[in-house]
Order: sequence, then structure tokens, then C-alpha cells
Amino acid sequence: MARKEFAQFEAVSAVVPGEGGYSAAIAVKALGGSGAPRFHKILDEQKFKTAFEADQAAEQKLEQLTDVAEDGELVW
Repeated sequence: MARKEFAQFEAVSAVVPGEGGYSAAIAVKALGGSGAPRFHKILDEQKFKTAFEADQAAEQKLEQLTDVAEDGELVW
């Protein structure tokens, strides 16, 4: 799991289990905020056999993330 901090949000590499394997995701949460993070599935066309593989892919995409918009959307 990798973490990246922005002005108002933190983004964390994540994994979402589903049919046929795991999806890579990035979870976003307001800095210092309470409540559940918002999960953004990335690499929609890919399913991974293991959670480890999905998290590695999410970590690589997290490195490319440049910001998180005010509404919590990912900015590439």
C-alpha cells in the first residue's frame, strides 16, 4: 500500500475484490476528515489474480496522480 498526500486529500493504493479477480483502485479521503474513503477503480479493463498484483498496479498509477480535485475526483 502506498500513500500520497495533497493539499486537501490523501490518496492510497487499494484493491477491490470482485468477480474474476481483483481490481486496482485508489482510495481518497479528506485530510483530517472522518468517514469512509471514496474508492476509484482504475485500469478498468484489467483484472488481477491476486490482491498483491492489483495493489502493485495501483501503486504505480498512484505515482502518476498529480492531484485530487475539490470534489474528490482524481487528476492525472
